[in-house]
Amino acid sequence: MAQTRTGESVAVVGAGVFGAWTAHHLQQQGRRVTLIDAYGPAHSRASSGGESRLTRAGYGRDAIYTRMAWDSLPQWKALSAVSGLPVFIDCGVLFFSHVRDDYFAGSIAVHRDLKLPIEEMSGPELAKRFPMIDFSGVEVGLFEPGFGGLMARRSVQTLVDRFVRDGGTYLQGAVQAPRATAASLDEVILASGDRVRADQFVFAAGPWLPKLFPDVIGPRIRPTRQEVFFFAPPAGDRRFLPDAMPGWADFNAGDIFYGLPELEGRGVKFAHDAHGEVVDPDTQDRRPTAAALDEIIAFRDRRFPLLRGAPLIETRVCQYENSSNGDFLMDFHPRLRNVVLVGGGSGHGFKHGPAVGRYAAGLLTGSASPEPRFSLASKGTEHHREVH
Repeated sequence: MAQTRTGESVAVVGAGVFGAWTAHHLQQQGRRVTLIDAYGPAHSRASSGGESRLTRAGYGRDAIYTRMAWDSLPQWKALSAVSGLPVFIDCGVLFFSHVRDDYFAGSIAVHRDLKLPIEEMSGPELAKRFPMIDFSGVEVGLFEPGFGGLMARRSVQTLVDRFVRDGGTYLQGAVQAPRATAASLDEVILASGDRVRADQFVFAAGPWLPKLFPDVIGPRIRPTRQEVFFFAPPAGDRRFLPDAMPGWADFNAGDIFYGLPELEGRGVKFAHDAHGEVVDPDTQDRRPTAAALDEIIAFRDRRFPLLRGAPLIETRVCQYENSSNGDFLMDFHPRLRNVVLVGGGSGHGFKHGPAVGRYAAGLLTGSASPEPRFSLASKGTEHHREVH
């Protein structure tokens, strides 16, 4: 339950994974929180929408994200325990590659330094452990037990529901771009003309952040089109269920494909981690392309031969909204001292929602030490993603 209220009010704009967890942590610290979203928590246009996400701690030598993923995991499991239907799927996560490069060596080193569980396996060991995958040409695999999948839309909607049950206010409305006419922000104005006043504000609006703050964020965060596909496994075949098949990522010489086992009868998930074309989240065409489907099928047939000919049963077109270097943005607005900007999460951010929410809440309350990598100053206009 939320703690006794202090009287300070916060408006959080954006009810995706970052905004919902930020609202949760602020509520737990006794703030009066209003959470606002234009279309609803984890709606179909949101980067937090859709069925599922991987949660894992492997980030090469990038220990900051390993720690955040590990710190977030207990909170995901706690949410899953109260959600009715599960939020966290305990299937483990497998990374594999044709070469044991520095990313794999670094992941092992960081896990061991932090005393986190990880298993290194050779190609023959992988083939024996996970017979639903063809590991031809694979030299090394890293398996993270205890991690797995997250039911994306369900988790965010569950979190917002509990936030409201604990006394938080949820409001559906389209927030207009604020104007920095003073040193602080007093209110946000909705498209309906309604006004929401607060002492402090968090903007966690995903791919809409550049639209809300074109002069401050603009091209520093760039939404790109991403396509996801689900295929039906053979009838009665249990090898593609989460008690047998892990979440996985094939590094494929740096050209990463990833996916999840069949979750709740929705099909086996496949996606390509390469950035698509730059898009507008309001107007992009949400129909899948034949070229993307052909690419996924070619990969599927090579790595998952038991799924050759499997019917396509679902597709999703969403977007990433990476920052210029792939690091998260969690920083104060440069001119509005009571406004925190949170974004740049897509591509790898969903799993970190609990830790991001705690950090963003800590910025507002003064309990978090600013991390330079999350600063606005560290984001440029030229894009070269360095975090995977």
